[in-house]
Amino acid sequence: MNGVSPQHLFPTRRLRTVVAAAVVASALALSACAGEPGDAESTGSLEGAVVTDGSSTVAPFINAASYLFEAVEPDVDVVETISGTSAGFRAFCDGETDISNASRAISDDEIATCEEAGVEFTEIIVANDGLSVVINPENDWATDLTLEQIATIWAPDSDGEITNWNQVDPDFPDEPLVLFGAGGDSGTFDYFSEAVNGEEGALRMDYSASEDDNATVEGVGRELGGIGFLGLSYVEENEGAIVAASVDGVSPDTETVQDGSYTPLSRPLFIYVNNASYADKPEVRAFVDFSVENAVDIADRALVVPLTDEQITLAQDELASLR
Repeated sequence: MNGVSPQHLFPTRRLRTVVAAAVVASALALSACAGEPGDAESTGSLEGAVVTDGSSTVAPFINAASYLFEAVEPDVDVVETISGTSAGFRAFCDGETDISNASRAISDDEIATCEEAGVEFTEIIVANDGLSVVINPENDWATDLTLEQIATIWAPDSDGEITNWNQVDPDFPDEPLVLFGAGGDSGTFDYFSEAVNGEEGALRMDYSASEDDNATVEGVGRELGGIGFLGLSYVEENEGAIVAASVDGVSPDTETVQDGSYTPLSRPLFIYVNNASYADKPEVRAFVDFSVENAVDIADRALVVPLTDEQITLAQDELASLR
């Protein structure tokens, strides 16, 4: 499914996102602050398109990067499609995109597919995420869940069997479980299923699945017994609509994600750059360079967890390998 959350604050020309005037004003106020990337003087020397596809979790980062980059190169369109990490890799290996946005590392099978197609690429880490287990704000019994309880809810064998909160814990109320989450083309689906159930793809299927994380936000926010999983930025953007449960006593936030204590649901976020696009298309090279060089600032504005100092060095080394 294409599109971005209406809460993402950085519209671009090619992303025909409809946002409230107050939200646009807020974004413009951010870009007007002194010393940020959007203040760079426009060169006006480049034109063309940078075509991206992939993860909804990485989308806020790309959206913020493209918004700020527009002030530097206003004639470059950053085209963003959100089809999920797996679908994004399929398009990337088919040569349809310049950049693939991913909330998990590329798989061996996907690497082989790209190799067969002659697509050479470079992986660059750009941010982090605390994959969040979210509940309704009125839910006062599941604010801290154990990993074992989460596995009980989401295990493949729970499909059609674990349907009430009191089956997860006898101290929980008699309230139907209503489940929402990422679909099978999503890197979030892959990562969550492996982290919780020990195997990629091992997840019950009787839930409302969507590559659009807004569907999870809306569903969990509507249902008292709702529970779902999505990237931390969607929790930050939708404060009051959903709540992130702590996992074994640890809540997802910048500190716990960066120091690794929010385990096993902390994860890096990546962009995969087509090497030929970077070499042959100045607009792609400029956008990638801008995004990596300003990754921490962009992450802050996108409400995703920034890179650590060690990861910044890694990202710079990965970028240097392209040059």
